[in-house]
Amino acid sequence: MSIPKLAAAVIILCLISASPVLGNTLPPIKIAAIFAKSGEAAEDNLELFESVRFAVDQFNSSGGLHGRMVRLLEYDNHSTPIQSKLAAKQAVKDGAVAVIGASWSSHSLAIAPYLQKMKIPMISPDSTHPDVTKVGDFIFRACFNDIFQGKALASFASNQLKASSAVIIQNINSDYSLGLSSSFTQFFQEHGGRIAATLNYKSNQTDFTTQLNHVRQLAPDVLFVPGHSESGFVVRQAQNLGIRSIMLGGDGWPYKQFYANGGQDLHEGYYSAHWYKTLDNPESVAFVNQYNAVYDVTEFTATAYDAAMLLFTAIRKADSSDSLAIRDALAQTRDFPGVTGKITFDKNGDPQKQVVMMKITEGRPNLFSLVFPESK
Repeated sequence: MSIPKLAAAVIILCLISASPVLGNTLPPIKIAAIFAKSGEAAEDNLELFESVRFAVDQFNSSGGLHGRMVRLLEYDNHSTPIQSKLAAKQAVKDGAVAVIGASWSSHSLAIAPYLQKMKIPMISPDSTHPDVTKVGDFIFRACFNDIFQGKALASFASNQLKASSAVIIQNINSDYSLGLSSSFTQFFQEHGGRIAATLNYKSNQTDFTTQLNHVRQLAPDVLFVPGHSESGFVVRQAQNLGIRSIMLGGDGWPYKQFYANGGQDLHEGYYSAHWYKTLDNPESVAFVNQYNAVYDVTEFTATAYDAAMLLFTAIRKADSSDSLAIRDALAQTRDFPGVTGKITFDKNGDPQKQVVMMKITEGRPNLFSLVFPESK
């Protein structure tokens, strides 16, 4: 190989390795990040890639694992379950020993069975569908699941909002939306509440006039919209139609596109969240100060950062890049001091942690209250 070609090869190697150490000949630890860079989820998922990169840089700058650096392999799942599974297969082929991702529950449900089969640990930052971690013992998440989230939302609606009736508008193409809808329904009814109707829409829909005219006729105390960015269209159009129901959402709301689609016009509403920048635990304060110097901090940058740091802490605890050893170390996580609160994994790979309830006032969110898991 000629000198110019050799120099070019070295430059390329450095570019694809996160925070490389000059002269370090130890093999890197390959970690995959599977999120969307194109398609419907791309706008939301960009910040997850950024947060994982930030965590990788911190791990590497602190010496990695005995001088072994993490090489982050990024894969675009094109916002579909099929492409998510293909990305997981490529990550395993490329030698990834663990996967951070995916984000949307439908994407995580597509990759989890394959990664379980291949015995590659996976940790999702924000896939909340209960079935994700039920796939097997190699599957984890850094966020609470929809069973607890739905229970927290139902309790909040009944006890704090004093709601006795609700209408749900759900995305029938979204495992996340259907799962959270089901959980909320169960626990709201257990609190004595009545679900007046459950109305459906499809992905990429932007006009909700038909569903909202029905809501207006029913006049429920609460309009529950367990969606993602499209929920912004729903709440804006609901207000424009004069619907007075209290708007309530889940953790799919607090994305930039939700506000751009109409959330910024919401006079009053509530949603469940994993974290907010005003939380005053030491890890959260440090994260906000450090992260804001590089990227814009959001709720899901925090869950993605926690997912990555849970994984890197497990790698150090295992003192190994072996996938099985990493899985075992993850499963033993107790009281991990995360940005989003203390995290302990249960037997299913679900974290026992707090839920943050947020209030939107004139398009601006603020922390409203905290809900903690019930004692077993």
